[in-house]
Amino acid sequence: MGQGAPYRGLFRLPGVTAQAVLGFLAQLTQQVAPVGAVLVVQSETGSLVLAGLVAAAFSVGAGLARPVQGRLMDRRGPRPVLVATAFGHVAALVGLVLCATSGLPGWVITALAWTAGACLPPISVSMRIEWGRRVSADGRTAAYSLVYLVQEIALLVGPLLFGLAIALASASLALGVVAVAAGLGTLAFARALRVGESSPARDRGRVFADRMMIVLLLVVFLLGGTIGALQVGLPALAAAHGSPATAGLLVAALSLGGIAGAAGYGARSWGSAPAVRLVVIMLVLGLVLAPPALIGSLPAFWAVLFAGGLVLNPALTTGSLLVDELAPAAQAEAFGWVSTALGVGAAAGAGLAGVAGQHFGVSAPFPVAAAFPLAGALLGLVLVRRARS
Repeated sequence: MGQGAPYRGLFRLPGVTAQAVLGFLAQLTQQVAPVGAVLVVQSETGSLVLAGLVAAAFSVGAGLARPVQGRLMDRRGPRPVLVATAFGHVAALVGLVLCATSGLPGWVITALAWTAGACLPPISVSMRIEWGRRVSADGRTAAYSLVYLVQEIALLVGPLLFGLAIALASASLALGVVAVAAGLGTLAFARALRVGESSPARDRGRVFADRMMIVLLLVVFLLGGTIGALQVGLPALAAAHGSPATAGLLVAALSLGGIAGAAGYGARSWGSAPAVRLVVIMLVLGLVLAPPALIGSLPAFWAVLFAGGLVLNPALTTGSLLVDELAPAAQAEAFGWVSTALGVGAAAGAGLAGVAGQHFGVSAPFPVAAAFPLAGALLGLVLVRRARS
């Protein structure tokens, strides 16, 4: 099969192109919402502490809600969950802006941030369910790669559009406009779903019926630790070089690598088992991220981060393929647990990287970032042994 053939087959399916475009629009607030909430709260209240609590509340709400949303999707299908969360997410963000500008108590603003996170629409999970059920097993690498490609583009473009909107108006108005646009995108995406038209399976199974699902979540947790460590290490490194603005370019390198990696990974068919691929990818990611502690040049660092991004999204895609194997009768909830594990891992990685950077210097977060995927590769051998048996 030629390069790109899996994608051509995927885009020939009716509705996939429209779903990808609408899914991009619907995910604009995934990165914009926490950043925008921090800007709004800090500018309106003058409290950076409250702004930090608001960002944390959003992340906690999103992490806790994903498995619950997934369970509801397994039982009722994705469409009603998407519609309900679209209204809840937009209402909570608009309410947060209004409360911050009106001087209401911080606990109200924090509660609205938690609600906005808990109601973050499960777009990527819905796309995985929709496209995964409409393609054969051979086509799912392309399908899940496209999911992460759309998500990565939204994470990259969303903040840029938000910054442009701030330049034209204010942070409060910009956040409200982006929230409404994403909400409308979510409603249109829900309407465009085709799998959602059929009734969900009645023989829904348990997520952890296969104990290997726990092992997979631990591997995903370690992958999240890498992301969290880099989120702390990159701004600290840029500041140490006397160029804080360079942090944005370094983060962009990781995102651009992720886009290229997702596109390339799904463009060909793979003969090896997903468990084997996951171990190899995690090993490569750890080896790529190990040298940055010794690199003094920011351009060279940019290239290394781009290379890390190339394998980061393929690792997430391969994890989704393993969900198909380990929890086929409860996919949506299983994907929700994957999102939670990734978020909790990112929080753990950020915490460890912060401690390492404080005590051992600005280069210390990068060995931490490398250690997580190396440990994940080691743990992934359990999945390989299971696959071969």
